[in-house]
Amino acid sequence: MAGTSVISIQQNIILETLRGTDLGEWKVLILDGKSKKLIHGVVGEDDILGLNVSNIEQIEERRPTNKEMDAVYLLSPLPHIMDCLMADLERWRYRRTFLVWTSLLPPELQARLDRSAMAKQQIVYASVLNVDYYPHESHLITFRDPWSFPTLFHPACNHLVRRHMEELAQKIVSLCVSLGEYPTIRYYNPQKPSHEASILCSHLARFVQTQLDQHAKYNTEFPPLSSRPRGVLIIADRSLDLFAPLLHEFTYQAMVHDLLPLTEGDKVYYKPSASQAGKAQRDKDQEIGEKDSVWVKFRHLHMKDLLDEMVKDFNAFKAQNPQFADSENPATINSIKDMLAGLPKFQQGKEAYSLHLSMTQDAMSVFQERRLADIASVEQSLATGLDEDYKKPKNLADQVIRLLDDDAIEFPDRLRLIIQYLLYRDGLLPTDIQKLLAHARLPAQDSEVIYNLELLGAHVNRALKDSRPAANYQFGKKEVQAQASDESGLSRFEPALKVVLEDHCRGALDENLFPFTKPHLDAAEGLIGQEHVSQASLRSAKPTWARTRPSTTEPRQRVMVFMAGGATYSESRACYEVSQSLNKDVYLSTSHMLTPSLYLRQVGDLSVDRRRLDLPADRPQPRAPDHLFEKEMPAPPPPAPSYKAQAPVEGMQQMRINDDRTHRKPINGTHQHQPSPPQSASSAGGRLVKDKDREGEKKKKKHNFFGSKK
Repeated sequence: MAGTSVISIQQNIILETLRGTDLGEWKVLILDGKSKKLIHGVVGEDDILGLNVSNIEQIEERRPTNKEMDAVYLLSPLPHIMDCLMADLERWRYRRTFLVWTSLLPPELQARLDRSAMAKQQIVYASVLNVDYYPHESHLITFRDPWSFPTLFHPACNHLVRRHMEELAQKIVSLCVSLGEYPTIRYYNPQKPSHEASILCSHLARFVQTQLDQHAKYNTEFPPLSSRPRGVLIIADRSLDLFAPLLHEFTYQAMVHDLLPLTEGDKVYYKPSASQAGKAQRDKDQEIGEKDSVWVKFRHLHMKDLLDEMVKDFNAFKAQNPQFADSENPATINSIKDMLAGLPKFQQGKEAYSLHLSMTQDAMSVFQERRLADIASVEQSLATGLDEDYKKPKNLADQVIRLLDDDAIEFPDRLRLIIQYLLYRDGLLPTDIQKLLAHARLPAQDSEVIYNLELLGAHVNRALKDSRPAANYQFGKKEVQAQASDESGLSRFEPALKVVLEDHCRGALDENLFPFTKPHLDAAEGLIGQEHVSQASLRSAKPTWARTRPSTTEPRQRVMVFMAGGATYSESRACYEVSQSLNKDVYLSTSHMLTPSLYLRQVGDLSVDRRRLDLPADRPQPRAPDHLFEKEMPAPPPPAPSYKAQAPVEGMQQMRINDDRTHRKPINGTHQHQPSPPQSASSAGGRLVKDKDREGEKKKKKHNFFGSKK
């Protein structure tokens, strides 16, 4: 995809900061547990060590004192990390300190640092990076915070919301600063809301606006001068689209995250099934990420096209490496050299294609076993309000019930189907909900998932004589002709976020639904979608009325989206597609990525006792390790050498008159130090050697050895 990768942006920020501390001397890099994950996510260890860094250490661990070397601290602004830093400064562990924070230091921690006399003496450089986020893909950013969902929507967490919003706002600002953007801000404003969290986006948008304004006030070089159109930040939450986390999406990335047992943590891994894995892949987790070119190329492709495209691409890959193709020609020295030179790259590509062919076949096996084609046909009608002929669907209730009675349909798929039918009807009678659960043979606790959707703005219950329409599509649906596309009828639904982005890029996004935080300043610019930062020269800027269409040679406007409560892979795909089709750079950021199973579990947890959620705010706060505050014991002096006295007789027994040990050649040409003999032996034996030497000299003189006459 075109556009600047946020991975490269964060990597450059970190490396340039380390270069700025390079005074031509070796130094130690000190990280904490959190900053270590952040740094190593985008920067290789070899890249760091190549910047005159002798060692990388972790501040919470035991470390030797090194007063002869400088230290660069790259730390997270957390209270216990500040305790660790102060312990190092009190001990004067290193010669000088270069202090770098991953994000802005809270005022109370900054005040503590300012009061420290030791800090004033040792800290020679201090800065803030604003990199407190985790690039998941080139245009997808997460905060790795799945607890954000219950914090924002659980009724028992109301008193945590304000502080959590401030933390989210700081991370969003960090992303904007990294991108060099001072954007206009628009936020989702639900119409006629029925849930308490409906004001979430408006409050979060104002927190972000305040922190951005403060950053610009105290950093005169922000935003940097640029001819790029001024960016926009769109803040939404999970209530924007309740269908997207539930539908079966059949593009490659979304499908494998939904159907296959991926191991998701700091990185994503998959272990191919025994029937599909090759010898090299058995019992081995394979990483899936940005370094995998096959994954990056095909992850947004529909599964019906994926196998054919992957086979074509693999054949092209083999054609580019003819030295590995089977050939009847005898091998020559040059052909063998070419083969060996390309072997690592070829082997890596071969393993990547093998992995993704296995994943594709595993996913399609699940697709057939769970009868997802039948389910998806009904789901698409429920989510779009249109059948495959783009007409109002009929007999949807009967189709849903038939699927619920089918033993081949798994229980999680039945629950997803019931929820989508409820959303389509904009609420059901309580008795009808119970009948659907009985048809599906679902446990009673699954009803909690359904009723908890009210906390996200869904209408669950409907009165017998309720006059509300059957469904309320706030964003409308694109007019799509069935014959205009050959795509499967199982992919008619598009996430609401895609409609929002397209409307924004065309200047048609409803100001009531997505108002500006500063309507009197930003509304006129935002509606035309071609904003310019105030620092750019107005004389050189081409007037917006003279623009006919965006030029591919001009810098592209950046559109940043934050989805509170988690984003889906279908929404990530939509952002990439809008970037490509409308010549924008769209960056999606969120607290965490949602899969359907995780979403159902988190919605179900909104009614459990808060103590069972294991929120970070309810855990004991981390403390600095005790060993950092222990008094450092001085190193013990080396033991004095002790020599055992030997009797003169023993020395005479060990003496060799013609000893050749002193004439041995040193190993590898290096000087070998011979230990001194004990004093008693040397004093006793030394006199004997001297007496013998005198007698030898007398004999030599007699025989004219030193001056023979001719």
